Amino acid sequence: MELKKYQREVLADLEDFCQRLNREKDLKTAFLHHWEDRGVSLSVYDTFFKPYNNAIKGVPRVLLKVPTAGGKTFIACNALRTIFDNTPTDLPKAVAWFVPSDTILKQTYKNLKNTNHPYRQRIDSLFNGRVQVVDKESALMGQGISPTQIREQLTIFVLSIQSFASNTKEGKRVYRENENLAEYAGKTTSRQAYDQIDETAFIKVLESLNPVVVIDESHNFKADLRVEALRDINPRFILDLTATPRDNSNIISIVDSMKLKNENMVKLPVIVYNHHTANEVLVSAIQMQRTLERLAVEQEQNGGRYIRPIVLLQAQSRTSSESIGYQKIKEQLLEIGVPEEQIKIKTGDKDEIKDMDLLSRDCEVRFIITVNALKEGWDCPFAYVLASVANRSSAVDVEQILGRILRQPYTEKQKKDLLNLCYVFTSSNDFNATIGNIIKSLNHEGFSSRDYRLAQPAQLEKKETPSEMEAHEQLSMEMFEEATEPIINVEEVKEMLANHEETINAVIESAAEQSRQFNDMIEEAKNDEFQMTAPEIMEKKKNYPMKETFKELAKTVCLPVFKKRINEGSLFEEAGSLTRLTKGMLAEGFDLRKADRYIDFTRAKTEAVSIDIAETGKNDYAPEYQKLNDTKLQYIQEAFRTFSTEAQREQLAKAVAKKNQNGRNR
Repeated sequence: MELKKYQREVLADLEDFCQRLNREKDLKTAFLHHWEDRGVSLSVYDTFFKPYNNAIKGVPRVLLKVPTAGGKTFIACNALRTIFDNTPTDLPKAVAWFVPSDTILKQTYKNLKNTNHPYRQRIDSLFNGRVQVVDKESALMGQGISPTQIREQLTIFVLSIQSFASNTKEGKRVYRENENLAEYAGKTTSRQAYDQIDETAFIKVLESLNPVVVIDESHNFKADLRVEALRDINPRFILDLTATPRDNSNIISIVDSMKLKNENMVKLPVIVYNHHTANEVLVSAIQMQRTLERLAVEQEQNGGRYIRPIVLLQAQSRTSSESIGYQKIKEQLLEIGVPEEQIKIKTGDKDEIKDMDLLSRDCEVRFIITVNALKEGWDCPFAYVLASVANRSSAVDVEQILGRILRQPYTEKQKKDLLNLCYVFTSSNDFNATIGNIIKSLNHEGFSSRDYRLAQPAQLEKKETPSEMEAHEQLSMEMFEEATEPIINVEEVKEMLANHEETINAVIESAAEQSRQFNDMIEEAKNDEFQMTAPEIMEKKKNYPMKETFKELAKTVCLPVFKKRINEGSLFEEAGSLTRLTKGMLAEGFDLRKADRYIDFTRAKTEAVSIDIAETGKNDYAPEYQKLNDTKLQYIQEAFRTFSTEAQREQLAKAVAKKNQNGRNR
């Protein structure tokens, strides 16, 4: 697996930051200069780009913002070499790779452990094959991590941060004496936080390795407890990866969704179509799957690669007797005539695709029924269609699983245009709300509203006629009165599949047109250097060239740089060195409670203006003001001073008397 251009750019950004940090020896300064070189000025008032957040003091913690399907894990595999090359070489090469869920943990461990997987192959090539991958259970057993082995290899611990919470049963195992790690007795470091912990405890062994930390989907790591856990393992460098950074993240590289499309990583745009009934949704999903599979077969016959398009059917949570449950949908698909081997269920309590290779030619799966079980840790490039068969009156929430259909098969452009898109079918009374959820989902996955298209734009403005409204109200009443009546009518679906292709043909025609428009937009963007080199979130920070007449003058401008001496040293900050002064440092040592509450305003410089009527054109006048210069302002102030205190009292007394007299007259 070769690196894509944007992936190389991300790694170059990481290399630049690491090298800059080694030169400047200060995290805040290196971070500031990293973005200044890219034309971005950091500000505490900015909604996105802010000064470096040194939450884990003295430890570099940076984030790579990459959208879903952008290959974050593959980037992280390559980033390990960059980080180790730019950190002290006398330390063991140990990595604590944290993931947010058990599903992702199993997937990550399996892929990194498998010597035939592209992730592991890349790591092996970067570290000469001397690689050991262990999970927490293997580590607690001491398998492959003796002090001798650790010194001679790259050791990757695939872990869940939850298991390091000391108040849980699993967490206590990490902090407990462990005879399997007895070889580390006398070799671990001693920190005040661990005075009461045995030196053979896994947490103490990990701390002594001073590991590089990789945090996948870092937006999920919110609690302060988790920050403390990271601090306790004594990291030398922390690398965050996510599509949606939190506000306090130290972002050093951003990948725009358009770059993923250019590299054929994702199926864009998303084509969205709203129907009146769940019947129509199911018919469109089945017909679209058949259409896409027919195109895939034709493409393979002409030299293309094997693709078997899959539909994700999103069932409704069993919150009422009217809900269309996943088991009911499977029964209805079987009645419609879909072979049972083509239907699988993937929910929180039922997983029929566990350990299945969905990309294999031997696999028959074409329909996967779920609720929200696919929200993370599951990616199948053959998934093309998301169909929500919730009740029409229910909120259509596709936010959690839309990202599962974005990944492009084989990361290459398909010859059949319809195989370069993905599709969403819904039936919602409030289509605007559905679109809002789709946009929210795209934002969550690191994309934007420009990455979806309506198959029928007029749907948003379409109003139901009184007769249609009456019919839908009647249908809702019947459903309420007869809760056992299935919402999907199998016989009607069969008839529609046999006799009606107008709807799906309209969707296909519209999708083809939207695909052409989207590709035209990409071609236009390629000709716009800024669009292709800076992400959408940075567009508001676009820089403009300086006028030629000012360039020479600008070269002569010399601004002073104020610096402060560092008292406390760290891995990358040497005690006694100088760091650039920031506004926050000016408040150090200042206690407002002890400050004088009396403020002398006599030293404040006065500002004044003169307002007059000025000629703005022939026989045309308008008010205009001019700021008084120091000479005129001093003259007026002098006149004020010649007005004696006694005269001021007399004038004030007359004004008060006149006001009282006017009051009595009224």
